[in-house]
Amino acid sequence: MNKTVMENHLREKIIANPDVLLEDHDVMRALVGANDDKLGENIVDLRAIAMARLEARFDRLEDTHRNVIAAAYDNLAGTNQVHRAILRMMDATAFDTFLHDLTGDVANTLRVDAIRLVLESPTPQTDTTMGPVVAVVPQGFVDDYITLGRNMPARQITLRPFQNAGASLYGDRAGFIHSEACLKLDLGAGHLPGMLVMGSEDPQQFSPQQGTDLLTFFTGVFERVMRRWLP
Repeated sequence: MNKTVMENHLREKIIANPDVLLEDHDVMRALVGANDDKLGENIVDLRAIAMARLEARFDRLEDTHRNVIAAAYDNLAGTNQVHRAILRMMDATAFDTFLHDLTGDVANTLRVDAIRLVLESPTPQTDTTMGPVVAVVPQGFVDDYITLGRNMPARQITLRPFQNAGASLYGDRAGFIHSEACLKLDLGAGHLPGMLVMGSEDPQQFSPQQGTDLLTFFTGVFERVMRRWLP
């Protein structure tokens, strides 16, 4: 008899009446014995193995689903934070108010522990002139700070751990800052570049692995608001 026909015939009979196998002790002993030959002295419960594999697969799918939902909520929360911060920034009708809001309501909304506006000047009075909000620095400072002095282009958004390399920007808060975001600012024709630095005590708040879309949008709005106050 043709072997393929025999296998198909037996398969159809087993599928039609699987209890026959379970009730036939000789067949079940042969099946378990065949597994025992391959797996040593282990006692194998075929149904338990199948269930364990299905449960593991279901757990992986459930974890993936939870991670997707969590990421979506985090992204929505981050979007809302940035939008609220932008609206607060745009409320200011005077530059002093704008700067006060920057380190107050804007920083609180973005949940950062320190924020500083850095402006380059061709002739700063000292190497770094510090105010409560603004740092006036020599020309070229922004790119050097962002790249840590390396010969490479300065990205618009840089997220990284903070290792106290730029302590002067955070003043007394430098010892508490563990991660930072550096936002390079294009302040328009006739103006040197600027930078907004945001520092956090949380080492995980700003990480190179994070997306930068929201901060890129925030930077674009910040640049346009700043240009209103520049001569």
